[in-house]
Amino acid sequence: MISKVIRITLVVRDQNEALKYYTEVLGMQKRADNLMGPGMRWLTVAAGDQKELEIVLQPLDWFKGQEREELAAMIGKNPTIVFSVDNCRETTSILQERGVVFSSLPEALPYGVQSVARDLYGNSLVFLEPPA
Repeated sequence: MISKVIRITLVVRDQNEALKYYTEVLGMQKRADNLMGPGMRWLTVAAGDQKELEIVLQPLDWFKGQEREELAAMIGKNPTIVFSVDNCRETTSILQERGVVFSSLPEALPYGVQSVARDLYGNSLVFLEPPA
């Protein structure tokens, strides 16, 4: 049976642009960067020391025709990614200095302190500081 989630995929317009955003702006780490054949690059990022879950930065270049059109329509509409953070207010401040635009600033809620932003394509990103 299913034991854990190990990868999620974000459809991106440009892998280099997405890699720069997720590593240089959000501070994630590049985990895999491998050529898989002509024009195909397997590129993943992950948060901090997390070993079990990677985000695949999947370009439209992998696809043709109708499938490419359908995936292009998904850019910026991927499921929300929730990142666990030690200090939501501090993380939000640092990310704002790096140019991240937040739609919701840190707010104390029953399940922790959270803020909400959008990535470079419009995907929703939640930064959650779980309760102590």
